[in-house]
Amino acid sequence: MRVLVVDDERNIRHTLRVCLEGLGCEVREAATPEAALAALAQGPADLAFVDLRLGNASGLELLPRLLAESPALDVILITAYATFDTAVEAVKRGARDYLPKPFTPAQIRHVLERAKAQRELTSHLGDLEGQLAQAVPEATLETASPAMHAAIGFIQRAAASDAAVLLRGESGTGKGVLARALHSMSARRKRPFVTINCPTLSEQLLASELFGHARGAFTGAVKDQPGRVEQAEGGTLFLDEVAEMSPALQAQLLRFLQEKQFERLGEGRTRKADVRVVAATHRDLEKDVAEGRFREDLMYRLNVLEVKLPALRERPEDLLPLARRFIAFFAKAAQRPAPELSPATEAMLRAYPWPGNVRELRNALERALIVGASGVVEPQAFPERIASSVGPGVTLGGPHTLEAVEREHILRVMASVPTLDEAARLLGIDASTLWRKRKKYEADAKPEA
Repeated sequence: MRVLVVDDERNIRHTLRVCLEGLGCEVREAATPEAALAALAQGPADLAFVDLRLGNASGLELLPRLLAESPALDVILITAYATFDTAVEAVKRGARDYLPKPFTPAQIRHVLERAKAQRELTSHLGDLEGQLAQAVPEATLETASPAMHAAIGFIQRAAASDAAVLLRGESGTGKGVLARALHSMSARRKRPFVTINCPTLSEQLLASELFGHARGAFTGAVKDQPGRVEQAEGGTLFLDEVAEMSPALQAQLLRFLQEKQFERLGEGRTRKADVRVVAATHRDLEKDVAEGRFREDLMYRLNVLEVKLPALRERPEDLLPLARRFIAFFAKAAQRPAPELSPATEAMLRAYPWPGNVRELRNALERALIVGASGVVEPQAFPERIASSVGPGVTLGGPHTLEAVEREHILRVMASVPTLDEAARLLGIDASTLWRKRKKYEADAKPEA
């Protein structure tokens, strides 16, 4: 790592240089604020050790100037006058941590390892975001819907604050896309955007995933592990389907929102984190509060700023433009020309109610591109539940076999959720049983040779 040491005492600079170079670092020294800024102007640094008192100057005053020159710089304040107030002020001004004098080589090594781990984590998250952008259709906020325009406009205004935001709307309406957009518009955009999907984990695992755990906290916890809150330091934490949290975990989340404090599972030490929380849910929280499933005080803490996303059926003007964008994306991924949507297909897409919203539309068009072989996408390339929307379909109480009704219900549930496991959970059957049914439906849908 490239390290800048800023201290007016030559012995301290020399000690730090020897220690850091012994750990494989490239080290530059500076005795004054001006020399520190000049050193930074000559080339970037990853980490800076900055003394609190630099002769007649202040390291606290230097902090924002260093970060203005190099926003990605991690600054460690070093001082012989360590107090709680000094530490708090240093963090407020952008320091990553502070180190009291006198310090030992072991303490320097620990600080360096933590800084390396944080940078590796940030880099890894950036790689994952890049992979995600390549793996799914590019998120766009282009819309002709007045309701969607209003939601996006509110998000743009909300981005200027650090208040908690609650995104409400049916599953598949794009709450995750809007949460990421909010982060990218905010002053936290250069820090991590971290997502946690609340329904996918048990209470203990969700607590560990959110706040981290200490070694030995539970079976399999072989080492200390930071949680998503720590990973999101300085950035945004997105809690998807927050209403699925257990009451005990709701209480922990409430404390974190109120005090910005938390403890890792199995550890007594209280930690702090500077994180903006964005939550999402498709549930009626007021009803859950009335029935005792969700804490009223937590609802109000999360609901400082509320955004309601319209369902896809409520924004018909966006349906066909979205469909064409998805088709173009999947065609490009398959390295083939983008096909056209036939007039019959467009009529079918407009007639179908899209209970799974944008997620269902995306999945249906990906399937249609795979099944369809020509340059025009016809209704036959879509699942029967969608293709039948322009004619007689399967309805409860209608003249249909039980098998047909079951098939229709299973396909609709699968289209409305992101994973096979979640669909199986909603249907109350084993994932292996659902997998076999899906394979049968796909085989039935293939045209005969």
